[in-house]
Amino acid sequence: MSDDNEQGFEQDSPEWGQAEEQDEAFQAGSGPGQSVVPASDSLPERVYLLPIHNRPFFPAQVQPLVINRERWEETIRRVGNTPHQMVGLAFVGEAGVEELGHEDFPVVGTAVKVHKLQGEESQLQFIAQGMRRFRIQRWLSKEPPYLVEVSYPREPVDAEDDETRAYAMALINGIKELLPINPLYGEELKHYLNRFSPHEPGPLTDFAAAITSAKGPELQDVLATLPVTERMQKVLPLLRKEIDVAQLQSEISEQVNAQMQERQREFFLREQLKVIQRELGISKDDRENDVDTFRARLTDKVVPERVMERIDDELDKLSVLETGSPEYGTTRHYLDWLTSLPWGITSDDQLDLAHARQVLDRDHDGLKDVKERIVEFLAEGTFKGDVGGSILLLVGPPGVGKTSVGRSIAEALGREFYRFSVGGMRDEAEIKGHRRTYVGAMPGKLVQAIKEVEVENPVIMLDEIDKMGQSFQGDPASALLEVLDPEQNVDFLDHYLDVRLDLSKVLFVCTANTLDSLPPALLDRMEQIRLSGYIAEEKIAIAKHHLWPKLLKRDHIPKKRINLTDAALRQIIEGYAREAGVRQLEKQLHRIVRKAAVKLLENGQQTIKISVKNLEEFLGAPTFRKEQVMKGEGVVTGLAWTAMGGATLSVEAGKVHALERGFKLTGQLGEVMKESANIAYSYVLGHLGDYGAEPDFFDSAFVHLHVPEGATPKDGPSAGVTMTTALLSLARHEPIDRPLAMTGELTLTGQVLPVGGIREKIIAARRSEIFEVILPDANRRDYEELPDYLRDGMTVHFAKHYRDVARVVFG
Repeated sequence: MSDDNEQGFEQDSPEWGQAEEQDEAFQAGSGPGQSVVPASDSLPERVYLLPIHNRPFFPAQVQPLVINRERWEETIRRVGNTPHQMVGLAFVGEAGVEELGHEDFPVVGTAVKVHKLQGEESQLQFIAQGMRRFRIQRWLSKEPPYLVEVSYPREPVDAEDDETRAYAMALINGIKELLPINPLYGEELKHYLNRFSPHEPGPLTDFAAAITSAKGPELQDVLATLPVTERMQKVLPLLRKEIDVAQLQSEISEQVNAQMQERQREFFLREQLKVIQRELGISKDDRENDVDTFRARLTDKVVPERVMERIDDELDKLSVLETGSPEYGTTRHYLDWLTSLPWGITSDDQLDLAHARQVLDRDHDGLKDVKERIVEFLAEGTFKGDVGGSILLLVGPPGVGKTSVGRSIAEALGREFYRFSVGGMRDEAEIKGHRRTYVGAMPGKLVQAIKEVEVENPVIMLDEIDKMGQSFQGDPASALLEVLDPEQNVDFLDHYLDVRLDLSKVLFVCTANTLDSLPPALLDRMEQIRLSGYIAEEKIAIAKHHLWPKLLKRDHIPKKRINLTDAALRQIIEGYAREAGVRQLEKQLHRIVRKAAVKLLENGQQTIKISVKNLEEFLGAPTFRKEQVMKGEGVVTGLAWTAMGGATLSVEAGKVHALERGFKLTGQLGEVMKESANIAYSYVLGHLGDYGAEPDFFDSAFVHLHVPEGATPKDGPSAGVTMTTALLSLARHEPIDRPLAMTGELTLTGQVLPVGGIREKIIAARRSEIFEVILPDANRRDYEELPDYLRDGMTVHFAKHYRDVARVVFG
């Protein structure tokens, strides 16, 4: 609506129409309850009510209001048809429109003049000019549009009273104090301060209350308070609180602005510095810095020509890419790997045999043959000039020191050492890297190892190589063929680097418990060194020189305070830790240290002595008892080899009944041992007469062949001779009357075939105090290569045919 049509709300519009009867009574001012202020003063006796929710409206305010058109359009139309065009505003708090009733309206409200009504689709907007407080005297309409009869109460005030003037001056000073703090009130405050004076405290008080951010109920209490002095007492704390909040907000804003200005200043200065330095040629952007960094890495390296061409191409690409693009990050990561590798950097080998022996003897007791083999390997490298291109495979049961031997080799050579386990590895990309097209692509473990050690000729240990897996992602064991083949690893190709890398200078040391799961093609590329396990004397030396001092040092316990006797140590080895390695031995020694530490602290003892007598106090009853060699008719002791080392294996043969011929096998035997048993049964059945037994013994005998410890799976091609001897002992009714053990495979014609694990089997025989052994003649060389301390006191018979075995056993 235009400014020159303020007297009626769109009076030309049809929707405003004629007033109803209620409007006529409204305009005439008739009815009960006369107003305190006469109608001549243009304050109507009856007004329509509009509810407001946020905060009450004060007489001193001039403010635009927005109301819902659908609900209050009728009320506004009726107001527009009145000559005074005034409406009453009443604060109803949080009451919803739907639940609003006449009882929700307060008694005191504010009469406002309506100016410049404007309508939109769902809203009506007008400017409300506060006129006077009113008090509701009577409800004429309790449903929208609400119509009430009102009175305009006088506001008792003595403007000349000193207290009133003091409150007025305090309000004016508070408003002036708020003016510079909160610029939102700037123009409005200046306008009202020019109009108000201490001589008009009422409007001044209402204005001061209106500019605060107090809650609605507090402001309504101020509106309903008619005595001006009392009203000023309520407004002044609200104004003071507003000033405090504004000051705090101002301080926070100043702090934030100061920080922002400092950062902006620093940013602009840095940008200006970059521009100045770029103009002077003394600074470069991020791309140039990256390119210079990568080129600087190659200064002291001898990079192959093809690799250098690839690096140059990638650097050219990097210099034109945007730093924020994904391809820039990919290229930068690729160059980071290419330039970080030690191209042409090698360490000098210490091919000093005396130094090598010193390191091996310091780190390891026993393993004499293994040490000699490593010294031979280093001696060969002395003449060649290097030991690169060789792949050693350390094979042996757990806990015999395979990993530590590899570390000692690196120290003896003076080379960097890097170890990673390939046990359980299923992804070929772990060896040969991922393609660069994949998100999160990385080079393989070998490239990572070369980068970390920073030389091209380290000692890299591939641990647990016999435990690699296979999956749909590839076969890592086959991927190792290129790595471990001296003819191929000169040009090893990693999928991520996509350039040839020379691995021929690397000394690879692999470890495995068994060789059964290794592909023959991979096994063919490695030189095997067997670590067979330790006898009791070797374990005693290892415990005294390495394990026991290490445990005491780790727990910071002086050696003198815990005394472990040699007899107790031997008892620990024979009764609690009989495995091939020394891990179980270390665990038992650790138990002793823990329990001894408790006794030292609780009992106040200065020293503790662990002997055979009190050993069970620390470790409990022995896990192993002394092995009793089984004796009797049809009972023979065999020698077996497992992944955990050598072991003695008794074989029993017994006649169940004579009702029919039969043969039964028990003892968790694998397919190979079952075949050996059937061959042994067939051979004995056909040659009973040749070996002094009744030729028809098995014709009516049901024979049961059993290998004790049936819960333990057993398999392998080395029990044929033992089973044959057990059956022959049963048929001859002649037990073996002395400690005797044997091993070997048998053919149907009686030939004794060679077997493996001779060292482990001899150790197992000595552990059981068996010093007479029968071995296949083809294993004579394996036995003769054993160290003297293993052969000392042993009586060994070599057999080519089973007749040689029978001659030794039965005479």
